[in-house]
Amino acid sequence: MVRITDKQPSVLRSLDWWTVAIYIALLIFGWVSVCGASYTYGDTDIFSLSTRSGMQIVWIGTSLFLGLVLLLLDDRFYDTFSYVIYGILLLLLFLTIFNPHEIKGSRSWLVLGPLRLQPAEFAKFATALAIAKLMGSYGFNIHRWKDFAAACGVVLLPMLFIVAQKETGSALVYLSFFLMFYREGMPGSILFTGVAMIVYFVVGIKFESVSLLHTPTSLGVFIVILLIQTFSSVMVNVYCRNKKLMYYMLGGSFGGTLLALLFSLYVLPFNIVWVQLIITAVIIVYLLVEWLRTRFSNYFFILAFTIGSIAFFYSADYVLNNVLEPHQRVRINVLLGLDDDLSGAGYNVHQSEIAIGSGGLQGKGFLNGTQTKLKFVPEQDTDFIFCTVGEEEGFLGSAGVLLLFLLLILRLIHLAERQPFAFGRIYGYCVLSIFLFHVFINVGMVLGLTPVIGIPLPFFSYGGSSLWGFTLLLFIFLRIDAGRNLVRMD
Repeated sequence: MVRITDKQPSVLRSLDWWTVAIYIALLIFGWVSVCGASYTYGDTDIFSLSTRSGMQIVWIGTSLFLGLVLLLLDDRFYDTFSYVIYGILLLLLFLTIFNPHEIKGSRSWLVLGPLRLQPAEFAKFATALAIAKLMGSYGFNIHRWKDFAAACGVVLLPMLFIVAQKETGSALVYLSFFLMFYREGMPGSILFTGVAMIVYFVVGIKFESVSLLHTPTSLGVFIVILLIQTFSSVMVNVYCRNKKLMYYMLGGSFGGTLLALLFSLYVLPFNIVWVQLIITAVIIVYLLVEWLRTRFSNYFFILAFTIGSIAFFYSADYVLNNVLEPHQRVRINVLLGLDDDLSGAGYNVHQSEIAIGSGGLQGKGFLNGTQTKLKFVPEQDTDFIFCTVGEEEGFLGSAGVLLLFLLLILRLIHLAERQPFAFGRIYGYCVLSIFLFHVFINVGMVLGLTPVIGIPLPFFSYGGSSLWGFTLLLFIFLRIDAGRNLVRMD
């Protein structure tokens, strides 16, 4: 039941106006950037609906109206209808798979006359609501594998539907929910395992063809297996408090590998990886024996980590060459420096870097960018819009935009931490994680630091779907936060 105090604060009074101010500032700077990116020499009216800058004003206006509507709804509406909203969006995602309209190789868009909508953008807030409802329910414990698996299922199901739409970039955004899981108590080992897999993939692929000191040994494979042995050894000390075993494992790994290297260099050249694999097999057997002897489950998890790491690494090359699409494979090779391809997959990033670099400290000024005005950068008003900021506003303008996003992230952390109920806190961290992922990956891919996966920069990239999707995410949380002072009693 809900007990209402004598004086309940109104929504506008309880609303976090600092976050609203940051939102408005991002919308303004976003429109200026869209205008600069889409402007063509000779245009006389940047406010015309026939231009992208004019249409973006429409999307901004409708987003503000949408935000107002979201604030007028009772905050309990989002909690009560979380699963219903999630179910509707899942159905929409599933139906979109069979969409006959294919745009740029993707079936993720629904075409309704002149209007194009991307359900994947709206599924983010629906998934955030559903996961907050599930994890905020009585008795949920993230440390129970059954509960954690259910939470992962809520996140992975829309991911599968989006991948089936050939929209891998949008699907990867859902991995950001694991940051929220970590905040809510997910073991750090799971997050570490994900990071370790990325390290294995990057190091293994990048240095696969490099020879170790002129021996028949791949430097990439050598480093990765040594990392697996080191990680497993350190985890024995961290999670099993067995420092002695850690020293044995590290000594055996590095000592055996060093002897094999010296033998290969000065006696008989051979592939040292075979010795490393034998040492790893011994470690696996020893971990298995320790688990069976002590029945301490942490030994089993480290054992699974070691075996899984080896399996993942040796399957990575197969996935890269046989599972990924050719354009995705080329993008990864370009990112890792294995292939320049400045006229193909690397063209976007190369031109974007030129545009950002040409802006200098203060930029060339509004509508004065040359790379963007002459349309050298593809998708410069959507996925690569940050290069327009760098060219026209320079380093100072780019730093200002990133500072605004940082302020938004810090504000969201503050709002999430002050929520009196798990539902609001979990939803807030979902919103925070999604924004953080989008900003980090989008800016990173424009600078050539992360793979080009085609996701928008919040409030900057042109388009109604992304702008509405981010507005839904943010304003639902603002409405939940505005109702935090309502005293609820069971």
